[in-house]
Amino acid sequence: MQRALIHVRSSRTALLVAASAVATLVPALTPATASAAENPLSQYLEQRPAWHRCDKAMPASLQCATIKVPLDYRRPGGKKLSLAISKMKTSTKKERRGVLLLNPGGPGGPGVDMPQYLASELPKAVKAKYDLVGFDPRGIGRSSPVGCGLTTGELNWERPYKPGTFTKDVKWARTFAEKCDARQGDRLRHITTRNTARDMDVIRAVLGEKKISYLGYSYGTYLGAVYTQMFPKRSDRFVLDSAVDPARVWRGMIQVWAEGAEPAFTRWAEWTAERDSTYKLGRTPEAVRKTFYDLVARADRKPIDFDDVLTTGDDIRSGGRTMFFSVRYAAEWVVELKKAAEKKPRSTRRQHTTPTPLPPSFGEVPEDNGDAGFWTVVCADTRNWPRDPGRYRDDAVRDKATYPLYGDFASHIKPCAFWRKKGSEPATAVNNKVRALILQNEWDPQTPLTSAQGLRRALKGAKMVTVVGGVGHGVYGTKSCADKTATTYLTTGRLPAKDTTCRAAGAAHERWGVSPPPLPTPRGIPGMVSRF
Repeated sequence: MQRALIHVRSSRTALLVAASAVATLVPALTPATASAAENPLSQYLEQRPAWHRCDKAMPASLQCATIKVPLDYRRPGGKKLSLAISKMKTSTKKERRGVLLLNPGGPGGPGVDMPQYLASELPKAVKAKYDLVGFDPRGIGRSSPVGCGLTTGELNWERPYKPGTFTKDVKWARTFAEKCDARQGDRLRHITTRNTARDMDVIRAVLGEKKISYLGYSYGTYLGAVYTQMFPKRSDRFVLDSAVDPARVWRGMIQVWAEGAEPAFTRWAEWTAERDSTYKLGRTPEAVRKTFYDLVARADRKPIDFDDVLTTGDDIRSGGRTMFFSVRYAAEWVVELKKAAEKKPRSTRRQHTTPTPLPPSFGEVPEDNGDAGFWTVVCADTRNWPRDPGRYRDDAVRDKATYPLYGDFASHIKPCAFWRKKGSEPATAVNNKVRALILQNEWDPQTPLTSAQGLRRALKGAKMVTVVGGVGHGVYGTKSCADKTATTYLTTGRLPAKDTTCRAAGAAHERWGVSPPPLPTPRGIPGMVSRF
């Protein structure tokens, strides 16, 4: 590929871009008649990035730069954050439409490496239209990363509700929040989706683009939706893949994991019962279900030595939440658990392979940045987290009865109960007619189908493609039946006339035989297996 080029703009163009951007970024600070010279954001919008090769281990075509953004957009003259951005020039001069901004999800997922990763996954027709642009969101990776100094034990947030450990779990949540506040203080309330959307608009201006197109996965769908709400006239072609329901951020989105896991478990039990001659876990769905919960009870009495790890019943329940979406992999997993419990010889297990890890980020990034970044956004985005620990206890008891696989994990106490809210903005209400394309697998463990349907209701100008029988988190770039629709939209702007469905080729769970392919996210993010 060609070496990325610095986009040079005339001073007049820069001033015009700056003037148009500030009205949306900080409308309260800028009169409509203000000149560009008086624009309080001009120092950010007129930056000229010093592009350079990101790393010797990466291709020369992937260029990186660091720009500045205000910590608080209401006080643009105050403290600043560094924002790491990247670009890979892939478009052709004749066909170029602009840039395709990329986000891998999270919150807590760095995106500087995304252009390199997706350059080999996206169709040539898309790359002929767009230069690929990545960035580490504020607080993440190379962008002024947050850290809370958390211990390994404190990172364990998937905690089942038990009366005997409730006081201990409340203390954990409070300590987590207090540690973050002690390390980061006032910065925490500014590491939010709304401010990341504002940062995206600074990136747009710095690159000299009137509009941006966007491909966001998982949490990236919410970030993209918030951008369309805040900057509708700057939103070009937006593909939102594996979607977060904006009406449920964020406690509701964690609780939806429990809601989505139960039908997946029921489907798995039915599928496994039909194959009793292979798996011998039960001839009926009820018998299969009993086999599983007998294992849970057995492991609660005495942990099972599984792959040299003492595994409790709670470990089995929390692990099963994602595994049951891939029925064949889950059946093989339960068979091996059963053998381990009975101390029988284990089968040779097929290992799930992942892409070769990308080079580590240069610069100092706290070890707990992925987790700290996740909770910082999830807690600061909305004021709707309950403050009373008793509410979490009551909800966990209720939801374990309703969703026995994961209900108490989802509704139990979280650090957000003690997060400092003073001065924070309310969550963005997404409700607009911006044209966008939503892609969703029917059996997605992280953002279940009901979640994507919620985003579709909020984005009234969007269209949605549901992959019937589709398994896993992430659609575009996985050789899905929805790929053609997404490519057509990105290259021509044509959306389907109405919401559509397509059927996954073959039986997806049979085709993979293991857990579904991972979301196209750079490896090494702590705890990302249970994130958006």
